[in-house]
Amino acid sequence: MMILGIDFTSKPSRRKPITCIHCTLDDNVLRARSLEEWPSYQGFDIALARPGPWIIGIDFPFGQARRFIETIGWPSSWAGYVHNAGQLGRAGFREMLNSYRENRIAGDKEHRRATDAAAGSISPQKLYGVPVGLMFFEGAPRLLTSGVTIPYLHDGDPLRVAVEAYPGVLARRLIGRRSYKNDTRKKQTADQHEARRDLLQALRQEAPRRYGFSIVAPDSLCDDPGADHLDALLCAVQAAWAWRQRDDRFGAPETIDRLEGWIADPHLTGLQYGHGPFRHEVDMERMGLISETVFVDG
Repeated sequence: MMILGIDFTSKPSRRKPITCIHCTLDDNVLRARSLEEWPSYQGFDIALARPGPWIIGIDFPFGQARRFIETIGWPSSWAGYVHNAGQLGRAGFREMLNSYRENRIAGDKEHRRATDAAAGSISPQKLYGVPVGLMFFEGAPRLLTSGVTIPYLHDGDPLRVAVEAYPGVLARRLIGRRSYKNDTRKKQTADQHEARRDLLQALRQEAPRRYGFSIVAPDSLCDDPGADHLDALLCAVQAAWAWRQRDDRFGAPETIDRLEGWIADPHLTGLQYGHGPFRHEVDMERMGLISETVFVDG
């Protein structure tokens, strides 16, 4: 099975491209095959349109909180409110979120989904710091337009499946809260490089027990200081796990909110191998030349 993992950004460029890792899942082995970097959304759109079968894990919030959707009066379906958001345009969407925050009391300005509370991820309304609100705006309408299937949110092409991924869940489980990346060159350290190596090594060791398959991936994924390459692999791991659970709701929680969506990871549902549910914590980490690196198959 073709497994893709994408580290997304709200404003791709040559300096900070969207990163996609191509993997295959065969005989309980997830094997990294190649890497693409897209400095514009064109590469992302092309990838979504490629014929299946494949499943892709993407690191951005696919949905918004039910409280937010109902309060502003958006349609009560994922496709409906995503279409509404896309029609606003980027500036209009930003203005709408800022206006929503303006007259609300502290603690009730931005809302998290149930899956955000479980994963420790921030509100998909967030515009500053890590602008996941803009990631939603740029990503979700493209998913809708592409016609992919998003389990429990949107029925599309059954051979092209997209699930929401979040590398922070996996990384924290393996190396705690060690810093392993930074996009600012002056803040990149040798300790972060060591943390990336430890994260990859721990992933190789723990994946069979936690996810049910082994991982073959090159050490060179650790050489990217921003960890986009490594995060893309973590997204692929979560997508591969969801694919293996396709006959059991793709691993989605039994109480999934079909308006909000969900993050695909066993630690959020208690379905992982040999461990209980993930402890809830708040995490602020989650905050056009196409180049392809082909890995040597070892």
